[in-house]
Amino acid sequence: MTHTPHEHVQTEILDLDAEVLAEHTASVIAWLPVTRAPRRIVDLGAGTGAGTFALLAHFPEAHVTAVDASPEHLHRLQEKARANGVADRVHTAQADLDAAWPDLGTPDLVWASASVHHLADPDRALRRVHDALVPGGLLALVELAGFPRFLPDEVPEERPGLEVRLHAEGDRRSAAHMPHRGADWGPRLRAAGFTLAGERTITAHVGRSRSDAVGRYALQGLRRMRDAVADALPADDLAAWRRLLDTDGPGSLLSRDDLALRTERSVWAARRA
Repeated sequence: MTHTPHEHVQTEILDLDAEVLAEHTASVIAWLPVTRAPRRIVDLGAGTGAGTFALLAHFPEAHVTAVDASPEHLHRLQEKARANGVADRVHTAQADLDAAWPDLGTPDLVWASASVHHLADPDRALRRVHDALVPGGLLALVELAGFPRFLPDEVPEERPGLEVRLHAEGDRRSAAHMPHRGADWGPRLRAAGFTLAGERTITAHVGRSRSDAVGRYALQGLRRMRDAVADALPADDLAAWRRLLDTDGPGSLLSRDDLALRTERSVWAARRA
């Protein structure tokens, strides 16, 4: 299997996200208003398996079908399933959800985390999920407004607001090809035939003292964001990013005590009547 550098970086970022936010993912799953423990679960846009493995841990009798467009993500997910001794409970399906869908069977629970906003027609996808679920089945829709933040707004001292400006430019560019990010999914779920069974927002603040992966996550994620919008950043910002992202330099972000992952994730639980 041949992988591009972009795919390798994205795979690592997904693994780091799963590691750093494992406690928060578990808390979302524990909150879900399931009426009975699901046996058949679908993870839509599974990535490298953050949701898949958290669901398997919480529902020990369940089997999960992990759906993703990326063969590298699914290959990594299968590797982790074998390493965790749950390969017999995981089935993978490579699919572009804007095109032909795989046969999802009749799941009791569908988990869709940070995936629906990527779709060209998410409303059609929600209707498909609704029709696939068993009566009384649940869709857990988890969405985030944007990529996590890592630095206080006042740093670095010579260029305060550095990360704020980076995110603003990244959001401006993303708006064109991800117009559904940040949407209020409640009305759209009802329009697809669901009954809302719960809604909440999870706020995460994870410092480096709680997880060594925070620094690696920040380094990979911010470097990728900087590279994507470098042509629009002022020279002074680019110079500040070079200092922060130089792991061998005295100004490396890995040497900062104030480095922490900060993010919010919104969750909708929607039931097929």
